[in-house]
Amino acid sequence: MPVNKKAYQEIKAELDKRNIILVAVSKTKPFQDIKELYDLGHRDFGENYVQELAQKASGLPADIRWHFIGHLQTNKVSQIAPFVQLIHAVDSLKLLKEINKQGLKFQRVIDCLLQVHIAQEETKFGLNEQELDELLNQFADLNMMNVRICGLMGMASFTVDMDKVRNEFKGLKTLFDKVAKLSIAHCPLSILSMGMSSDYKTALEEGTTMVRIGSLLFGERNKE
Repeated sequence: MPVNKKAYQEIKAELDKRNIILVAVSKTKPFQDIKELYDLGHRDFGENYVQELAQKASGLPADIRWHFIGHLQTNKVSQIAPFVQLIHAVDSLKLLKEINKQGLKFQRVIDCLLQVHIAQEETKFGLNEQELDELLNQFADLNMMNVRICGLMGMASFTVDMDKVRNEFKGLKTLFDKVAKLSIAHCPLSILSMGMSSDYKTALEEGTTMVRIGSLLFGERNKE
């Protein structure tokens, strides 16, 4: 299915009015679909799998801003560390340390979001509020200058109950506002990433600064 250019232009215009960043989720999509959206002027693309991201980054224009939005294993950080724009789903100090190590190796500062568990499903990754506080306190005490925490990310429950989704987003926004006030060395928290194709409008109403949209732009996900 070709890129839905009309949907892209409408969504992008809506988001630009609010200064919201659109991450086009291109996982499982072919190079030509990404290039088609790139040719419309889009630069932020999100991928879930390290190997697929590395392949696409090597074969597509160098000015694309690649977002890694999947669950990242520490032993795979080195494959994306040289070029990744933002890692969305950091959920442990161990992973932060590895990202910092690889950032130092490649002489760059790697931006990250901390993933907060806001949904009911047990399968989703992320920190609870206590774990988030502990991680931030530990991070503040360490001299990790090659990783930068830029904000929080969360995924709402997969449900048609939008009141439930709204409450989860509202809770994450409250938590974001709380931790954004903390003084963390070299880490101003400015990004709140929540909202996908099915719920991004609700996320906009609840204060997101970044949305991750795939199927509305590229059609349903290809079989993995």
